[in-house]
Amino acid sequence: MSGHSKWANIQHRKGAQDAKRGKLFSKLIREITVVTRLGGDDQAANPRLRDAVARAHKNGLKRDTIENAIKRGSGNMEGCAPDFVRYEGYGPGGAALLIQGLTDNRNRAIAEVRYVLSKYGGKLGAEGSVAYLFERRGVLTLKPGVDEEQVMEIVLDYPVNDLITDGAGLVTVYTSPEHISAVQQILLDAELLVEHSEVTYVPITLNKIESVGDAHKLLNLVDKLDDLDDVQQVYCNAEISDVIAEQLENR
Repeated sequence: MSGHSKWANIQHRKGAQDAKRGKLFSKLIREITVVTRLGGDDQAANPRLRDAVARAHKNGLKRDTIENAIKRGSGNMEGCAPDFVRYEGYGPGGAALLIQGLTDNRNRAIAEVRYVLSKYGGKLGAEGSVAYLFERRGVLTLKPGVDEEQVMEIVLDYPVNDLITDGAGLVTVYTSPEHISAVQQILLDAELLVEHSEVTYVPITLNKIESVGDAHKLLNLVDKLDDLDDVQQVYCNAEISDVIAEQLENR
């Protein structure tokens, strides 16, 4: 789990440096449209929509734009709603990649994913080749300065899978997707502020990256996949050591 945290931290910092707001907005709008179509426009009854709207607000997407995406997904506005797609593959160093997307053209989407994987040191895998290495979980990261033992006492009687503190002192709580809202409310009731929450895929088995070269190539590959319009999220089971992470940051 600590390896995942380190990978997530590297990706978070790199993402902050290379933010592309227009592309991000397009992906958020697409996600809101699709999860509305699948689960309805009532956020109280559709947790995936609630999470997508929360991310949209956090990233500065306008309220009118969010409402229009919901209307489109519920069939109250013209426009084609894209479909969910998922691809599996491998990256440099043998890292497993789970690639999720939304597209209105499946042939284009898989062709672009296959091309990027091939060009940047990866390989497209068969369905089921790496999905078993990941588990869908709710993840809540608390504001800095929270004591891990205090958090543990609060969530001890609730459905929490794991609780870790990284090198920067950030406490992260892992729970099942269906319980993320309840656990977040428990933390808020205890006056513990949640900095970030999402339902995501967490690697069960980590793949240790042995060289700076492979780590750099892997990050570059993930960036290129993220740049694709049809790709919403890339999950990776890479475990990067402190030494390699530091060398990456200094490149």
